Amino acid sequence: LNEMQWRGLLHQQTEGLTDALTKGVVSGYCGFDPTASSLHVGSLVPVMGLVHLQRHGHRPVFLAGGGTGLIGDPSGKSAERPLLSPDEIAANTTTIRSQLERFVDTSGTNAAIIDDNAKWLEKLGAIQFMREVGKHFTVSYMMQKESVKARLESGVSYTEFSYMLLQAYDYLKLNELYGVTLQLGGSDQWGNITAGIELIRRSKGVQAHALTLPLITTATGSKFGKTEEGAVWLDPQRTSPYRFYQFWINTDDRDVGQMLRFFTLLDRTQIEALDLATKERPEAREAHRTLAREVTGRVHGADAVKAAEEVSQLLFGKGDPRALSLDALRLLAVEIPTFALAKRTGIGMLDVIDAVSSGKDALFKSKSEAKRAVEQGGLYLNGARAADGATIGADALLHGAYILVRKGARTDGLVRVGA
Repeated sequence: LNEMQWRGLLHQQTEGLTDALTKGVVSGYCGFDPTASSLHVGSLVPVMGLVHLQRHGHRPVFLAGGGTGLIGDPSGKSAERPLLSPDEIAANTTTIRSQLERFVDTSGTNAAIIDDNAKWLEKLGAIQFMREVGKHFTVSYMMQKESVKARLESGVSYTEFSYMLLQAYDYLKLNELYGVTLQLGGSDQWGNITAGIELIRRSKGVQAHALTLPLITTATGSKFGKTEEGAVWLDPQRTSPYRFYQFWINTDDRDVGQMLRFFTLLDRTQIEALDLATKERPEAREAHRTLAREVTGRVHGADAVKAAEEVSQLLFGKGDPRALSLDALRLLAVEIPTFALAKRTGIGMLDVIDAVSSGKDALFKSKSEAKRAVEQGGLYLNGARAADGATIGADALLHGAYILVRKGARTDGLVRVGA
């Protein structure tokens, strides 16, 4: 709790949690509903809460909501969620499970557990649910919860109204299966979590606890994790490692210290040193680069960090194309217009011009415009000024397969040679 406090991750807790955490190993869980095919950066707040729980000797339990995802949580929503099909939920659950596994240790005495509530919710009959869960809650109790109160005027279906009871049942089942006595979640989850505490107390006579984490707002007042392109996803197919890295690099100076506390495992001394560096040498952006490396490395791996940094240096005019790794070139192909060229040998300047002057992402409006650029010395291939009539040998291709084309003062396109 002290760790969570200085990092700014502690929003609310139940009375007695401090004593519970000091008496022995506590199993704590957080649920993640698979309403999308990937988690996004906002999901990392409760994930990091479970990471810190494990680092201090306790056992984290990640619960994929394969069952509750079929219903939809009304918390923080002004309208009913569209229902996804069981197949969509199952596919999303598989992806999210693999993303969660990157953050914790699944071996050792306090090994993390990753489970799916579809295992018990899909078997739960209506009569059993009414008898074992519904009888413990009055309608007035449920109406007092903020997630329901906020939706009374616009309307809330019985489906979403019942969500808190399903989440409460999850807490009860995890208590039975793994001895879970702590649930973590965002501050908007307090009502749902305390419903689970109440169900465990009434059904088992066991004291359970809640710990909520803050919902992040940035210094500009914008919603954290949103860009002009939309949400920032952990799935590299939805948000490329380069764009993911750039999201953290572009953190507002006023927010970077908070983000280091929330999303990295750097200690207090290291973060305070970076705070000072931001204040004294803001142009160096040391804290931003550290933040981007730490989070991108955790989510996508060290190779992705290296590739993202190479691409960043190149696109901002400081990199040597010939030094790019193959991973960086593949990443670059997602970020800039990329053209196919079937020939592998005897590639002439006209071949390159043909490739980059056709298609919707063409670098030039016409072949004649491209030829003029060559004549005027304004076209570069792999960092060298292109010469009219030049031939590009196989040994000049980047990693035997790429030609980086720069028009004027900036990098514009990539030609992929061969199949």
